[in-house]
Amino acid sequence: MKISLIIPCYNEQSNIQKGVLDKIGNYTQNNPSFFEVVIVDDGSSDDSKKIIKTKYLKNFPKFRLIENNHQGKAFAVITGIEKAKGEYAMFSDIDLATPIEEAEKLILEAKKGGQVVIGSRSSYRQGAPILRKIMAKGFIIVRNIVIGLHGIRDTQCGFKLFEKKAALRIINKLKVFHDKRVAEGSSVSAGFDLEFIFLAKRLGFKIKEVPVAWRHVETKNVNFINDSMETLKDIIKIKYYYLTGKYEV
Repeated sequence: MKISLIIPCYNEQSNIQKGVLDKIGNYTQNNPSFFEVVIVDDGSSDDSKKIIKTKYLKNFPKFRLIENNHQGKAFAVITGIEKAKGEYAMFSDIDLATPIEEAEKLILEAKKGGQVVIGSRSSYRQGAPILRKIMAKGFIIVRNIVIGLHGIRDTQCGFKLFEKKAALRIINKLKVFHDKRVAEGSSVSAGFDLEFIFLAKRLGFKIKEVPVAWRHVETKNVNFINDSMETLKDIIKIKYYYLTGKYEV
């Protein structure tokens, strides 16, 4: 397999200084499944890009950096998929809430024929605040009622692997996340995962969900209340585009 590992990055200087890119680099550099590591910077205003350029691009030959204007995490992932040189595209959150070693579980399912392989956190969600756990369960109920993603337990885990050809077909049909936008502040673009998986199901791709280890990591880039409201709006948009026949398959 030739996998392009996509790492979205927005003001991640703190995580980088904790050594997350060292863990990713050490894991991928001698792993033949990983062809490249594509770090897509989403217009960081801290020293993230400087550190990546001066330290990591030199130390890890598989690393390359793509610089976007600030558009939100979704468009960082989309850019990574479009620019990926591998046959498969995988993305991981840079905080490594799911350890990078868990990639082996996704790779195994891809080798069995999974075209869209998604990591799935346990319902326990170790370390997450109780309010976040409650709101996450409510989100799943709303998601299933409005856009019908029954049978998929966790759409939001930032740990997924796709056939690149399948991913390109899917992103070509996105509506909510079709037009580039200018983001203000942090934008986790949680609705992207929903629209992506919604379209993957409609296009008939083989979706596999794989349990992975996960631990809660606090980050300033996530505001659960604001992000939940943004995601709810995106769910309504997905439903609207579906009812008005905008999603051509």
